[in-house]
Amino acid sequence: MSEAPNSRFVYVTFIRTTAQKLWDALTDPATMREYWFGMHGESDFKAGSPWRLLSSDGRTLGAGDVLESEPPRRLAFHWRSEYNEDHQAEGVSTCVFTLEPVNGAVKLTVDHSIGVEKSKMILGVSEGWPPILSNLKSLLETGAIAYSR
Repeated sequence: MSEAPNSRFVYVTFIRTTAQKLWDALTDPATMREYWFGMHGESDFKAGSPWRLLSSDGRTLGAGDVLESEPPRRLAFHWRSEYNEDHQAEGVSTCVFTLEPVNGAVKLTVDHSIGVEKSKMILGVSEGWPPILSNLKSLLETGAIAYSR
């Protein structure tokens, strides 16, 4: 099935940091908790490895497997919702982080997609990614998050 216009969310931001520091922030559970509202990923982030997104109380919110891992340039994984029945019914999405050094900063592109027309999951992540990634940028540039729930 080909991807429909509403089945993809792409977010691009520039963060004044190094690719390695950004990679570390994307893969370190303690740092993730700071900018991801207490949630964090659990994986060794190597291609073929499983990963899980855990809530602050330990519930599994998402799960899948790492598709690509090229530190500190690219990380891709399958994402299956474990908490939302509508999202579960749509199947597995793919989330790709691309890190590109640009003039003393790093261009971070997050591309989250699924082959389902008008995906409820992609609608959900389109509301979730912006505050998470804004917090990541603020944390790396200033040492503090910009937004809390």
